[in-house]
Amino acid sequence: MDIIEKIKELRDERGWSTNRLALEAELTQSTVAALLAQKTNSLPSLDTLSRLCDAFGVTLAQFFMEDEESELVSTQEKLLIDRYRKLPERKKRAVLALLDD
Repeated sequence: MDIIEKIKELRDERGWSTNRLALEAELTQSTVAALLAQKTNSLPSLDTLSRLCDAFGVTLAQFFMEDEESELVSTQEKLLIDRYRKLPERKKRAVLALLDD
């Protein structure tokens, strides 16, 4: 897996600029720009990669999934799923009806 390419892919999927990614990940713009330009010969540190994953709303495990068919589930989506599963059937039907509109 090419880690830098995966970061670029996730950034592009969101339509983010390099500066926006730096803001979302709470990293300096120069750090993100150098990383994406591959001006450093090393991989990002675990802390940097963790911050980037948090910004993208994915876990490190999801980031490293190589199965193209796997969908990444954000933290917010997980929360929705967890809350949905706790609802009684009547409320589940109401939520689905709302989403179908």
